[in-house]
Order: sequence, then C-alpha cells, then structure tokens
Amino acid sequence: MKIRYKIWVEKDGRVIFGRGRDDILTAVDEERSLNAAAKKMGMSYRAAWGRLKASEERMGIDLVRSGAGRKSLELTNQARAIIERFERLESDVERLLNEAQKDFDTLFTEKE
Repeated sequence: MKIRYKIWVEKDGRVIFGRGRDDILTAVDEERSLNAAAKKMGMSYRAAWGRLKASEERMGIDLVRSGAGRKSLELTNQARAIIERFERLESDVERLLNEAQKDFDTLFTEKE
C-alpha cells in the first residue's frame, strides 16, 4: 500500500503551477533555453511554450525574460520564489504523508 498525491495550483479552475511547470522552469534555468529545456524533458517546444505562456497569462506575471546571451532565457525573481515555495510545499506534504504511511502500515498489519 502506498499513499499517492499530486499537488498543483489553480486559478479560476485552470492550472497555473504544478510539478510539470516546475520541471519546465528548472530545465530552462539549467539550459538557458526553452527549446533545450523541452528537449531535455522529452516534450515538444510548442507544448513547453504553451504551458509557460498559459501560466504567465493566468498569473499575470513574467516567469522568464531574455538573458544576457543571444536567444538565452533566464528565470525572473518571482519564478524563482514560486519554485522555491512550491518545492517546499511538496516537501512538507511528503513528510506528512510519510508519517501517515507509517500509521496506515501499522493499522493494516495489526491483528485483533
């Protein structure tokens, strides 16, 4: 038995941030390119661009900006703060669920 979960943030019933967006932005930060980030993740540039733009529009903020190099991208400070907070939330939830998992494991294996 395993407790499963998935966390995302919505606005008006539409996804604005979750694990996928976090992964895209993290890859952009590492690769300095949306195209390279998409390739690294095994997704199309169009799909990555669509998710990124949808999040920016729904949040009303820029998550990336042009970097120092030609055709280079970098994360905005707000994007970095969102990533940090989202990953901390996931970590907190993971810790809570690990505790609950131990409780359930005990309850399901106890004999009366």
